Amino acid sequence: MKQPKPIEQAANPNLRGSWPALLRAARRARELAAQTGTAIVVSHDGVIEYIRPQPETPSPHVAEPHAEG
Repeated sequence: MKQPKPIEQAANPNLRGSWPALLRAARRARELAAQTGTAIVVSHDGVIEYIRPQPETPSPHVAEPHAEG
């Protein structure tokens, strides 16, 4: 069976950019969960875990992106 190429080498630019976008989304989810005291639900090897991230440094809030209208 042929080994797949790393996603960074995909021909489609949207696919190439998907991994960094997922990492940014995960970081944002952890920041927001820490601010609101909400657990993040993850699955490791089929086992559901609830993680309560702690704020790394005090910050006033995470800014939401403004919609252009």
